[in-house]
Amino acid sequence: MQFIDQFPYPILIALTLFMLGAPFVPEPHLVEKMRMLSEGTLTRPLDIFDVFWHLLPAMILAIKFARQRRDRASK
Repeated sequence: MQFIDQFPYPILIALTLFMLGAPFVPEPHLVEKMRMLSEGTLTRPLDIFDVFWHLLPAMILAIKFARQRRDRASK
């Protein structure tokens, strides 16, 4: 997972914010998908993939942060 360590934080944060909000009009996909999840209608594979796709940069950012914190604690 060393490729995650090579992503610069500013770019990763910008990408995360963009993907969490995209598309901005009429409403972000994640808002729509979370509503579908709460209603129990998030069943189509495309919708589930869409949730994964929009959360991917946030997951990479969290992994990068956790790895960096772990490395600092071990030194």
